[in-house]
Amino acid sequence: SSRTMSLLSQLEKINLGSVLGEADNARYVTSKILHLVQSQEKTRKEMTSKGSTGIEIILSTLEVKHFNLCGGGRRASVLVTKGGTQILLQLLLTASRDTPPNEELMVLLHTLLAKVGPKDKKIGMKARINGALNISLNLVKQNLQNHRLILPCLQVLRVYSTNSVNAVSLGKNGVVELLFKIIGPFSKKNTSLMKVALDTLAALLKSKTNARRAVDRGYVQVLLMIYVDWHRHDSRHRYMLIRKGVLQCIKSVTNIKLGRKAFIDANGMKILYNTSQECLAVRTLDPLVNTSSLIMRKCFPKNRLPLPTIKSAFHFQLPVIPASGPVAQLYNLPPDVDDVVDESDDNDDAETELEIETENDDDKDQQFKNDDIETDINKLKPRQELGRSIEDLKMYEQFFPELSENFQDCDLVSKEPKPFVPDANLSGPIVVPTAGEE
Repeated sequence: SSRTMSLLSQLEKINLGSVLGEADNARYVTSKILHLVQSQEKTRKEMTSKGSTGIEIILSTLEVKHFNLCGGGRRASVLVTKGGTQILLQLLLTASRDTPPNEELMVLLHTLLAKVGPKDKKIGMKARINGALNISLNLVKQNLQNHRLILPCLQVLRVYSTNSVNAVSLGKNGVVELLFKIIGPFSKKNTSLMKVALDTLAALLKSKTNARRAVDRGYVQVLLMIYVDWHRHDSRHRYMLIRKGVLQCIKSVTNIKLGRKAFIDANGMKILYNTSQECLAVRTLDPLVNTSSLIMRKCFPKNRLPLPTIKSAFHFQLPVIPASGPVAQLYNLPPDVDDVVDESDDNDDAETELEIETENDDDKDQQFKNDDIETDINKLKPRQELGRSIEDLKMYEQFFPELSENFQDCDLVSKEPKPFVPDANLSGPIVVPTAGEE
């Protein structure tokens, strides 16, 4: 026990130091601690017991910038391959059982998970299986005013939300409503928290179930109001990423028909058009203009040609319009009616979507295999068919004797040329060319 405490004390001093060469000392000390933990049951219990700071010191070592163990992409990937994600999730699950949970430990764990998570493609599935999915969400619910704690928690939720099944599960537990308590009108305080919350919300709203939930609670109009407020107050364009984050949320929620209808009803077309016009003079705001254009094109009512209403600058008059029928009905529609019915997601159901997303998630975890792809090389070779039959082609045999003659009787082995023997059937003198004549 005294040996372990001495090593932990050394490791803590190394973490607080600033000497670049101490990385080797940290590796040596941690290897000794690992040996004691693996070989002694008493040491392992003391390290993980309540009130012990051993785990916090080790996690602090991982986070120290001098060693940069999780900062570099390659080193984070190595940590993932060694099972680091599973260990961190298990530590998170164990630490969450304390009442109240250790805040410093939770901050360290979530900070590391946020760095390692993007390098682990299966972190969402691992978190769901381990039961760690709602731990971060509950921490945010209970600590809305503690920005130091909820910032890394939101970063982890953003990583989890890239998994569609996790997004649906988190949405059912109220994460969408929770995030709208964090994002709000223009404020220079906690802009980093606002940015992370918007990125997390945009990822969650890609799920149709969460998008419907946002529409039902009137959040489309709230997003438009937030965007206008940031647009008006950000005169120096310092918070362009936050404004783009709001647009990404609107873009995600308008992927469903209800979202597009809510966007039109909230006068979103006019709002984005006017704000885009004001952004055209500043080249750095091109991402805002591009995203706004995509949203407007997606939500603009669709009409068939010809357009007999004032929606178009062009008028295509048919030469003959029957008194009745679909064309006459089209021309008799009032100007504000969309004549193309949007049935893109009428038949979607929340339960059906969850099943489909679960199947898609399982497919991603398995190796892709398509049974429709032909793998037989003989079948893939093109079959060459002659334009004429063999009998028809024999008439050309006299022009290409080399294709049908048998050359096996020819003397191809002898290097000496055969003497010239004139044919007895030839008539007339035989003229042999002299040297220099062709």
